[in-house]
Amino acid sequence: MLCAISGEPPQEPVVSKLSGAVFEKRLIEKYIEENGKDPVSNDDLTTDDLLVLQTSRVVRPRPPTLTSIPALLSTFQNEWDALALEAYNIKEQLTRTREELATALYQHDAAVRVIARLTRERDEARDALSRVTVSAGGGGGAAGGDAMAVDAEALPEELAAKIDETKATLSKSRKRRPVPADWTTADDVASFAVTTSNSLDVPQATTVALDGEYAAVGGLDGSVAIYSIAADKAERSLQVNEPVTDSIWTGSKVIVATAKGSVKVYDSGSEVASFSDHAGPVTALALHPSNEILASVGSDKGFIFYDLVNLKRATRVYTSSSLSTCAFHPDGELFAAGTSAGDIKLYMAKTGEEAASFSLGAPVQAIAFSENGYWFAATAKGQTTVTIFDLRKEGAAAQAKVLDIGSAVNALAWDYSQQFLATAGAGEVTVQQYNKSSKKWTEPLRAAVAGGAVDVQWGANAGRLVAVNGDGVVSILAAAQE
Repeated sequence: MLCAISGEPPQEPVVSKLSGAVFEKRLIEKYIEENGKDPVSNDDLTTDDLLVLQTSRVVRPRPPTLTSIPALLSTFQNEWDALALEAYNIKEQLTRTREELATALYQHDAAVRVIARLTRERDEARDALSRVTVSAGGGGGAAGGDAMAVDAEALPEELAAKIDETKATLSKSRKRRPVPADWTTADDVASFAVTTSNSLDVPQATTVALDGEYAAVGGLDGSVAIYSIAADKAERSLQVNEPVTDSIWTGSKVIVATAKGSVKVYDSGSEVASFSDHAGPVTALALHPSNEILASVGSDKGFIFYDLVNLKRATRVYTSSSLSTCAFHPDGELFAAGTSAGDIKLYMAKTGEEAASFSLGAPVQAIAFSENGYWFAATAKGQTTVTIFDLRKEGAAAQAKVLDIGSAVNALAWDYSQQFLATAGAGEVTVQQYNKSSKKWTEPLRAAVAGGAVDVQWGANAGRLVAVNGDGVVSILAAAQE
């Protein structure tokens, strides 16, 4: 009898009830402990399935081949030859493994090179696209027929219906709407002065957005400080990690635009969405009156609408010039975009088709619509004047008024009562007032702000102005408390 595992005569033979094979007891028990199966039939096997064979105990004889020195030398030679063959096989396997590894590394390096080349070609294509003169919906073109026509994308049906619904509601309530009873008066505005000034850790600040008693101040260092007006301190910050060019605060969402082409949405302090659809810097943001549609414009000559409810891109429209600023009409039906060529183009929000165009003569810096729905104010980069346009007129007749502020204007903000137009300038903040009864413009406020102002926003009921300068200093202008 020979053990089915070792091939040697067993000292304690046992037989498997399943396969009938004979095994050395210690070997089969170890095998069962490790595998739980019969090595011959591969059936599940336990020690209870082993039957001990009763045999006479005999001394195992020495193999006759190992009784002499020549026989031992022959055995050693055979074992050496086997070891040499095994070493040779191992070397061959090592060589094949090295070749396979080298091939895999080469394929990985080639894949990395292809990805790098495609990324570079994509970036070059985006840069080339931003330099190509694009015609939106055939509404205009470059001289010589070199313009590339790109059809305007229409909004999804649910967003188009939201625009119609918002227009129907707001346009009806706007007619002959009185000034709210608790609204700030011209005398109150005239008494505004800097009541609080706080330097935030936002170097190269560019924008401020308000929500009640809080302000979000963003800058080119890639951070946004959340400043409490009541407590007069920065309570927390958002790390955007890209230069911030514009911001909007709506409900619990803080939305920022960056110079690297991103639009990021933060909800309750956490980033919930990030869009990288622009091929260049995003220059401005605008919020639809429904608070469900966001617009962004950029140097890539396009503007994009986003669905803020589902946090996804809704549509993209290309224009003929780089865009620097934007705003929605108070009814939400029109979308205005200022261009680097000095034009202010109005588009139908639902279809992206151009509806009207106004000329400012220089790259547009800021646009702000009046709540009456007829006027909008605009200023150009480096200019000291603000032009009031009338949407009901065309050409030169559309310029209803030109206000000389006296210093370069960086930002505009019209209050809800459509009386007061605030300007942020290189050295001061001003408020221009339109008196409907006398049909005249006056300037109730001109307040110096340290370091000037790059952006300004109205507070609740126009009871305060919040301005920020390029060094990140927030200034609160309000009537002095008696």
